[in-house]
Amino acid sequence: MYTNVNLAAPIGAMAFLGTGLLFFVAGLSFLYTVIKGELAGTKIVLSAVTVVAAIYIGFLLLFSFTSSETLLARGQEKHFCEIDCHLAYSILDVRQTKALGNGPNQSTADGLYHIVTIKTRFDENTISSTRGNGTLTPNSRLAIVVDAQGRKYLSSESGSKALAQTEDPGTPFTEALRPSETYTTRLVFDLPANVANPTLLLNEGAWLTRFIIGHENSPLHKKTRFQL
Repeated sequence: MYTNVNLAAPIGAMAFLGTGLLFFVAGLSFLYTVIKGELAGTKIVLSAVTVVAAIYIGFLLLFSFTSSETLLARGQEKHFCEIDCHLAYSILDVRQTKALGNGPNQSTADGLYHIVTIKTRFDENTISSTRGNGTLTPNSRLAIVVDAQGRKYLSSESGSKALAQTEDPGTPFTEALRPSETYTTRLVFDLPANVANPTLLLNEGAWLTRFIIGHENSPLHKKTRFQL
């Protein structure tokens, strides 16, 4: 299974929340020692915070340095482990065109439009028999195309609007699913005609994930991308 983490998501989340709780307690202790004028106590609190922060950052970087770049072929899935690794994403189709839409609503690409069809699947094999059939709402998603030179491309707003005029753009990434349900989402990217080895990076949009040990959004962590 290819995922967006290289540390079990519950462990990464617990480490983040536990460290946050320690910092909160340390903050209260710091205020108390300052108000009481206890200089020695203040130094102890600051030293403890420094040690905890150093340990956490050390583990954050350790899992980043031991991660590896992964490139997924058409149809291969990337599971997103928000806590449990329930949601799997894969590319079903990529097509190219110079223009989208009709008549006055037509939009012409600066290079070539790449319409990427992405499948979202709630993997029923990742749940327990007692979970039930309740819905799961995905967190926000961020999709970026990266070429061989490292240049990044966001989805084209004008291309997306033109696509919606003539065909179904699919379902938003944040639409809730039940176990075994799937839907597709179409993204439009305006890429140079001579773009080399474009890959799609689909990851979580929440900024807090940058501070979770083992998460691909954390500093210097390698990525799992899709080949276009």
